[in-house]
Amino acid sequence: MRTRLRQMRIGARIFVWRAEIRHVLGSRDCHRCIRLRVWGAGKTSQALQADLLSVAWPAPWGACATDGTYPTPADVRAVIRYALEHGWQPERQGGTFVLAEHEHGSGFSLPDFLLTDRLRTPESADPTVRVIRAYELRQEA
Repeated sequence: MRTRLRQMRIGARIFVWRAEIRHVLGSRDCHRCIRLRVWGAGKTSQALQADLLSVAWPAPWGACATDGTYPTPADVRAVIRYALEHGWQPERQGGTFVLAEHEHGSGFSLPDFLLTDRLRTPESADPTVRVIRAYELRQEA
């Protein structure tokens, strides 16, 4: 299976990105999670990584299989801009700059996604609780 790389221009720089569909288990359900990886200066440059938890709720039966949420180019642009403002140096060689939930989760979200650490750290915050809370906040607004 080939990995599809996409391009995006922000200012004078061209960013290359990919988004992989994954799933994470919560206390009451399975949730869609998209692992976004971005490069701004070639394949050996410092990568940006953000694990995006879908906030689709109420979840239909078999949410892992039926949630079709996927980041738009506007979502990717927002992730890149936020990361650049918070220390990502795409021209740096090697390594990965991670937008982690524990560090950036309270300051960054998208309309359809929250940052999650669950793919990297199984002990991180319960995705089901976070998704339900995001749904409740949308209902209050």
